Amino acid sequence: MKAVEITSFGAPDVLRLGERPAPVAGSGELLIRVAASGINRPDVLQRTGNYPVPPGASDIPGLEVAGVVVSGDAQAMASAGFKVGDRVCALVAGGGYAELCVAPVGQCLSTPDGFSDVEAASLPETFFTVWSNVFDRVQLRAGETLLIQGGSSGIGVTAIQMAKAMGAKVYVTVGSDDKAAACLRLGADHAINYKTSDFVEEVKKLTVGQGVNVILDMVAGTYVAREIECLADDGRLVIIAVQGGIKAELNAGLVLRKRLTITGSTLRPRPLAFKTAIAQALKEKIWPLLASGAIKPVIHSTFAAADAAKAHALMESNQHVGKIVLTW
Repeated sequence: MKAVEITSFGAPDVLRLGERPAPVAGSGELLIRVAASGINRPDVLQRTGNYPVPPGASDIPGLEVAGVVVSGDAQAMASAGFKVGDRVCALVAGGGYAELCVAPVGQCLSTPDGFSDVEAASLPETFFTVWSNVFDRVQLRAGETLLIQGGSSGIGVTAIQMAKAMGAKVYVTVGSDDKAAACLRLGADHAINYKTSDFVEEVKKLTVGQGVNVILDMVAGTYVAREIECLADDGRLVIIAVQGGIKAELNAGLVLRKRLTITGSTLRPRPLAFKTAIAQALKEKIWPLLASGAIKPVIHSTFAAADAAKAHALMESNQHVGKIVLTW
């Protein structure tokens, strides 16, 4: 099969289309003929040597795919309601940038009715991540307020729509007025351009000094101290990436007085049972909203697999709104 390989750690041009042996589905797995592969920030980190591959995972990058089931563990597939020929999308621990990809049956979901493979491939990584962190980990509830740092990212556009669908009020930070407008069109209640405004002061104004209940943070670093300032009493901060650095100084007194919760997680190394539970929650709570059009995939660009380097360069430019997808 053809696959996009990381020939050495470095800039986007280290990604090259090569040949690899076709994988074989094992116990509890199915094999997908991939039509589209989603691109995510961890793929960039893996390419630069800053995100080690978990033990047992493929060294081929790619954490989400969509395509057609071509074979697999018959019993596991039957118990999950899948059969050969079904259109599916899947979260994988690696190997997504390839014409064939093995996925645990528990991490596969049926492609929503009416969705293209490109749209389906844009779903798993961000939807699993947002559900696990925003709804499972910090328990965002209807009527609460959520601040999303990076509202125009793949994670951001997913979190906006999911939070609004669940009855929350949503504020986002973005790096341009055009991105702000895009987030507002997706349902965000307010968008803050962090290049022209102080998000702490803006949040305080928007909440009449009360602060937000939950913050979804992909920056960390110096943002953590500022986020603590704009959290409400009993507020929750969940960190899912550290684009601003791994070290932070904060006012521990504010944490105590406001009774704050600061948490975080990474999804890739979590066990199958954990990810399977997320898949079941998405199937029950979110997939019907995708089918009805209440939540929609946001695709910025598609690239042929041979142009994976161009796709990574676009992601690193931060000019996109929504997802970037490779096609086979």
